Amino acid sequence: MNRSDRRTHKKKKKLWIVLLLLFLLIGGVTYFWFDQFKAGQSLAGAKPDTEEEDLFNAPEPQYGEINILLLGSDARPDDNEGRSDSLMIGHYNQDTKELKTVSIMRDIYVAIPGHGKQKMNAAYSIGGPELVRQTIKENFGIDIHYYAEVDFEGFPKMVDVVAPDGIEVDIPYQMSHGINMTLEPGLQRLHGKELLGYVRFRHDSQSDFGRVQRQQEALAKLKDEAVSLHSLLSLPKLLGMADSYVYTNLDKKTMISIGKGLLSNKESGIESIRLPVDGSYEDQRIPGVGAVLAIDFEENTQALNDFLSSDSSNSASTDKDARNQKNPENK
Repeated sequence: MNRSDRRTHKKKKKLWIVLLLLFLLIGGVTYFWFDQFKAGQSLAGAKPDTEEEDLFNAPEPQYGEINILLLGSDARPDDNEGRSDSLMIGHYNQDTKELKTVSIMRDIYVAIPGHGKQKMNAAYSIGGPELVRQTIKENFGIDIHYYAEVDFEGFPKMVDVVAPDGIEVDIPYQMSHGINMTLEPGLQRLHGKELLGYVRFRHDSQSDFGRVQRQQEALAKLKDEAVSLHSLLSLPKLLGMADSYVYTNLDKKTMISIGKGLLSNKESGIESIRLPVDGSYEDQRIPGVGAVLAIDFEENTQALNDFLSSDSSNSASTDKDARNQKNPENK
């Protein structure tokens, strides 16, 4: 064998070694992904069978801006007792890669299409995510494109995958009533079950206003954990759990696009606003309905449009207002 043949033989040998290593790497990654996905499904258990998927007649997103209805619930919409315990809109801008959240108070007195005037969270128990979408469009004039509904039974388990070391929060006072646990005051790290209790607690002077603020705080901190290296490695397990605990019409392509955008802009925080904004509502009691928030819809719709605008000056000023929404006595 001459020198030229030996060189050719060595090149072919190296090529086969590289191909073999590549094949082993792909096989290993595939096995890891599938194994972790199945592990996540095992942790969550089987997804309950439903007679039919939720109908969601949403328009297609425009101008690179996506609005996602985020619902937290204890029961599926066919359960007459089930109402949405938390209601947010996640707004993602595909150009700026920024994520904003809008918390909508559940006691706002709204017009529910086809069902008269009731509290905002009644829309979920009557008609699921689709009726919530219609109600938001009817009262605030914005389109929702997708929904993601999280079963609170799975929330603690998913939190523990995203943040195995817990989420650091500063609890201002003892919290216990209505959450089946006692959270002591002070700076501490909360794991899944404790974090769920923290974001659901509402029996203090701020009532739902304080709870909404804690939900926004937890979501922002979970987002920071979600873009960490650990969470990326845990992604297949998380997806396996989400298959059982999250009901959504988000397609995988859109999920991947949003995920890539958040990773490329992971230093950016989450801007948040609460509806109603300060000074735009009053407490009322409606016979047959109970205590409600009667709000100025024109003022709140304008505040919402300003907040969601891609104009950074509008967003910044509205975010400042949102951070000041801590005292529900300021009406």
